[in-house]
Amino acid sequence: MADSSFTEWKSWRESPQFDPESFLESLDGGQSFSWNRKESYLEGSFKGYLYRLKLEGDTLSVSIPQKLDYENALSNLGEYFALETDFQGIIDTLPWRSDQNLKRAIEAYPNLRILKQPLNEALFGFLCSSTKQIPQIKEMFRLTAQQYGPEVHMQVHALPNWDVIAQLEETDLRKLKLGYRARYIHKTAQKIKAEPDWLNSLHTMDTNEAKKELLSLPGVGSKIADCVLLFSLGRLESFPIDTWIAKILKRAYGLEGFSNDQLQAFSRNHYGPYAGYAQQFLFSAARSGVLKL
Repeated sequence: MADSSFTEWKSWRESPQFDPESFLESLDGGQSFSWNRKESYLEGSFKGYLYRLKLEGDTLSVSIPQKLDYENALSNLGEYFALETDFQGIIDTLPWRSDQNLKRAIEAYPNLRILKQPLNEALFGFLCSSTKQIPQIKEMFRLTAQQYGPEVHMQVHALPNWDVIAQLEETDLRKLKLGYRARYIHKTAQKIKAEPDWLNSLHTMDTNEAKKELLSLPGVGSKIADCVLLFSLGRLESFPIDTWIAKILKRAYGLEGFSNDQLQAFSRNHYGPYAGYAQQFLFSAARSGVLKL
């Protein structure tokens, strides 16, 4: 039975092209923690909107709550999927012709996209990510939204903004299964409260400067900073290195014994200015078993 509180499914005219694997991996493969798989669609919230997305053929259809502005919702969705970025053109510049590991990864997810998430949501999500798997991070995200965020639609809540989080005590945050990460999130919220222009200023900085600023936050190391840069600020050169990526680089390219800094240098040289996009192909392929570690 159709949900009358949502619009009818409408084909999104500007939809990026997807295949089923790339669609699921782009939204629910570790870039974002706000999407949940339903029987025939994905449901997620960002920027105060709730979306249902399903793949029909190679394009997306969209449904949102009736009370929300549909045209504005589509505009936000276009920004979220970075429609201005020619990902297929970028793939052509990557070294897949001489790199069989990268070629297999791209063949598995030929329409994978890098999301451009709201900065406040990406920062919160990746602050939660230390030593946690995707389902656990999503649970922290959901609990925080449910407890302190505004209701978007029928008991579905958006993530609270940093001003709201700044009013909480560390003990409040620990009740949301954040563990030691509660301290980092609490201190980050206090910094953003004291410097309200700081977060938006990252958009105007070059990548190295923005990374240096992110690294000044408690609990933020190179991997978390690179994730925020890549999956929110659109810095496609940023190359997050986690356990999966380190194993791939060391075993597939004969880099055993390399430090993460050395792996970063190799990646910039080997993959070029879109190294972060190559990283996501490799990460997805390793996670799914397409690439054996």
